[in-house]
Parts: sequence; structure tokens; C-alpha cells
Amino acid sequence: MRSSRIPDLWRFVLITVAAVAAAALTAGLGFWQLDRAAQKQALTDSIARQQALAPWHGAQLAAHVPAASQPIAAQQMQELLHRPVQLQGRWLAQETIYLDNRQMQGRPGFFVLTPLQLSAPDDAVVVVVQRGWVPRNFMDRTLLPPVPTPAGLVMIEGRLEAPPSKLMELENTRLSAGAQNGADPDGQKSRIRQNADIPAWAQQSGLPLLGLSILQTGEASEGAAGQGTAGDGLLRDWPVINAGVQKHYGYAFQWFGLCLLIVLLYVWFQLVRRFFLRRPAGDACSGAASCKPG
Repeated sequence: MRSSRIPDLWRFVLITVAAVAAAALTAGLGFWQLDRAAQKQALTDSIARQQALAPWHGAQLAAHVPAASQPIAAQQMQELLHRPVQLQGRWLAQETIYLDNRQMQGRPGFFVLTPLQLSAPDDAVVVVVQRGWVPRNFMDRTLLPPVPTPAGLVMIEGRLEAPPSKLMELENTRLSAGAQNGADPDGQKSRIRQNADIPAWAQQSGLPLLGLSILQTGEASEGAAGQGTAGDGLLRDWPVINAGVQKHYGYAFQWFGLCLLIVLLYVWFQLVRRFFLRRPAGDACSGAASCKPG
């Protein structure tokens, strides 16, 4: 009798250990997802605080943003990104480039990047402006759409952002591009590029570019006083920064739900049914003729 209960005891111990380990693992994963959600929420709040700050003008931009040739520390980058700006200067239209294979509203096209030379007394500073998006010509991929670019003073509004994200490019394309880093598609004869490397752009062009770019959020205004709108036909439906906080809450709910399910199944099958609902051995034969001694 005693030996017959030993396998049951070991089975109970193994199931208990497995249930405790599984519950601890799923609970730990749930708390990890909550921690990730808190980190993402802190990032979202930080971006919102940056975007709510008073906009910088030319002098402040020149004083705080390093040149493209200088590295930017991670802490300094956090303090600079997403900061609103209001700048006055002149477009350097001859230096405009078009980033290929960029989508907006689900359509392929180009991101238009033009350097802006700040007005005096900060005219020694040039910053790259992500002006907007234009559709591509599907009949001739080297044909660039016209983008009106005023020659005089303009005033733009936007925010400080990192350069556009880099896309994958073939090794032979990068090698043939040389210092311009990612020309496409006809051996530097056009202004179409796959990627924009601001330090390489500054070195190749000789322009004193800053290390960050401006994401333009509205139409440029012409004139020293910012009067008159210079319509350029560019689309600026930039994606909203979404840290994905709700996704982590959803994952946490799933892990905690699985943890609760493991605990409930263990309690029911290993405790309640084993110790509380089990019928006494004598009850199984009570009233049964087969249990009477012959």
C-alpha cells in the first residue's frame, strides 16, 4: 500500500514544480511587458515635452546643434530631437536631392531634401530640410517632378529630427557613389539618391551642414516678414511617432491571463479534486452487492 502511493507522490511533486515554474515564468514575462510599457510611455512623454517647448530660431539652432563633422552624444541627442524651430533663410536649390523609394500614404515617391542657409547673422550655418514628399514618374524613374523653390528669403516651421532612415543599398552602388554615398540610378548624373549621409554630403559639397535635419511641417512663407505663402506642392503627412505602449499592455494581459490559468488548473486538479472532492475508499463499496464478502 505504501509503495503504491510513492509514484503518486512523485507525480504530485513534479506537477507542482512545473506549475510553479510556469506560473513564475509567465508572471515574470507579464511584469517585463509592463516595464517595457513604462519605458515606452516615458519616451512618449519626453517627445511630447520636447514638442511643447518654445521654438528655436537661427541663433539658438547654430549655438546648440553641432556640425555634421562632429559626433553628437546620446544625451545631447535626446535634448535636441523633436524640438520645434522657426527659421529664416535661403534655399540652396542647386543642392536639392531626392531620396528614392520613400512612401507616404501608401504611395511610392521621393523625399525632397534641400539645404537652407540661415539668414544673417547666422548665414555661416546651413541645415538640411526634409521639405516633403512628391510622387514618382512610373514611366521614367529618372524624371524628377518640379518642386517650386523660391530664391529669396523664406521662413519655415518644423522640428529637429535625425536624417531620414537609411534603406538597404547594393555594395556596388555604394562603391560607385563615392563620397556622395548612395547615388541612384545613373552614375551621379541625377540628384536621385537612395540614402542621405549628412557628413558625407557636407564633405562632398563643402557646405557647413549641421548634424541634424529639419522636418518641415508647413508651407514656407516668403519675405523677411514671413508674408505670403510659397506653395510647393509637397505632401507633408509625416508619420506620427507611436511608441506602441498599448501593444505592451496587451502582451502583459496575455501573460498574466496565462499565469492565472495555470494557477487555477493546478488548484482544481491537484488540490481540490485530490484532497477535497475525493470520496473515501469505503464509500465506493457501500451498498454494492459486489463488495459484500462471499
